[in-house]
Amino acid sequence: MSLHTRKSKLEIWNLIAYLIVILYVIFLIFPLANILKSSFDQADGTKGFGNFVRFFGEPHYFNTIINSFKVSIVVTIISIILGVPLAYFYNMYQMKGKRFLQVVIILCSMSAPFIGAYSWILVLGRNGVITRLLENLFGYTMPNIYGFKGIVISLTSRLFPMVFLYTSGALKSIDNSLIEASQNLGTRGVKMFFKVITPLCMPSILAAALIVFMRAMADFGTPLMIGEGFRTFPVEIYNAYVGEVGQNFGFAAAISIVAILITALVFLLQKWATSKFSFTINAMHTIESKKAKPAFNFFIHFYSYLLVSIAMLPQVYLWYSSFRNTSRSGNVFMEGHSLMSYKEVMKRGLGVSIKNTFFVGALSVAIILVLAVLVSYLVVRRKSFKSQLIDTMSMVPYVLPGSVVGIALISAFNTRPLILTGSVAIIIVAMVIRRIPYTIRSSVAILGQIPISMEEAAISLGSNKLKTFFTITVPMMRNGIVAGALLSWITIITELSTSIILYTARSQTLTVFTYVFVSRGSDGQAAAVATVLSLFTIISLTAFMIISKDKDVTM
Repeated sequence: MSLHTRKSKLEIWNLIAYLIVILYVIFLIFPLANILKSSFDQADGTKGFGNFVRFFGEPHYFNTIINSFKVSIVVTIISIILGVPLAYFYNMYQMKGKRFLQVVIILCSMSAPFIGAYSWILVLGRNGVITRLLENLFGYTMPNIYGFKGIVISLTSRLFPMVFLYTSGALKSIDNSLIEASQNLGTRGVKMFFKVITPLCMPSILAAALIVFMRAMADFGTPLMIGEGFRTFPVEIYNAYVGEVGQNFGFAAAISIVAILITALVFLLQKWATSKFSFTINAMHTIESKKAKPAFNFFIHFYSYLLVSIAMLPQVYLWYSSFRNTSRSGNVFMEGHSLMSYKEVMKRGLGVSIKNTFFVGALSVAIILVLAVLVSYLVVRRKSFKSQLIDTMSMVPYVLPGSVVGIALISAFNTRPLILTGSVAIIIVAMVIRRIPYTIRSSVAILGQIPISMEEAAISLGSNKLKTFFTITVPMMRNGIVAGALLSWITIITELSTSIILYTARSQTLTVFTYVFVSRGSDGQAAAVATVLSLFTIISLTAFMIISKDKDVTM
């Protein structure tokens, strides 16, 4: 192979690396830098730290940070307490209906957050079905679900499945000989769970804890829907932007900078904690599930199905509600069932919202897939300063609240030379930026397990590196790519915090369409649109299982 040919091939990947860096600079670094600059713009036209002094000096604003930390910490702890034992029972013991149970667990985690909160209101709210039932039958008044309790219940029921998926993935990597050795030494039951299983799964548990904490911290829809007087940080960012845009955008920008610093700090602390528990396991013989003793077998089935049933109940009732008759105003349920709500939302633009959701989701995922496989190759196979820079920049959106991304993009692309505000393009850019970390991480993980000798063999037979990557390596990465794409797709079609800031009447997606009906108190129509969104999620999950040909979904 000539020196000229080698340089040519080297330049191709260098060109790709530079192009990706430029894209990140334009659509991520520049908007964030613009927000930082705007955060020092004060209402009187001067520059200074007045916006930050106002935020930290007024208890109303600073308390929203405290509230967000309270919610995130409690949700994370409860999710771990519920999710880790569930994963342990599921993987260690034989259970009836395992496949069905896993599908339902995943469905619990993949609904839009604010729809989950809305579902809990329909069930346990002031006029909820269970609230009315208990009051009519027993005269018992249910405790108020709104505020801190409601946020925790709603988020936990949606996020403990993430702990389940991560822990299940870790359990599948444990060699069965370790379990047998511990049993031979007399470590069994609860003692083995805490002394052997939990330490071996700790890296994955910490990774799951970060996911749960960051999602709870950045969640906008749940506290907005069910929080009432309990204000959290993401809601305050949105309120500051909506209330002061055009008058004092600097204050909204300052709050966004505080959000970035807080989430980045949490992410770095988790990375440090994970490094302390970092180790590698190669499972020659994976754990084989065994049959539990009768009493314990009853307990694990009771625990698993009760937990999942409670988490899923509000969504099932939401689907049921979509078929109930409503009054003309659409916000009062009447006796009888029909497709009235669906007919009403069709008249008001359901078809357009479905079209927008598919268009935005499909195009975003297509861009994500191309960029993610290129980034994963640069990070794993061509390690350099540029590849490390790209890897670092790709993880920045991972810790950014959606409202911050939306505000940053509007501030950056609201003037010439590139005006994107009000277009579908800006929503697609936001979705790609926010959701590409999922596919990159899964692609990097699977590529790291593929021997480089496979590529070297193809190159030795005359194939160039770029062709080898796309014809040999990418097909072998299929499961990792598909898993990341699925997670990106579902989080895109259920996205609210970014979409609600960026959307217009022409770019309204299903989540925004649902939120519009919820905010109007049109329960029947809101339930109908939410059910359509849930149907898309179920179809996506089914397609993933068929394409991946994998019996189990793990992280």
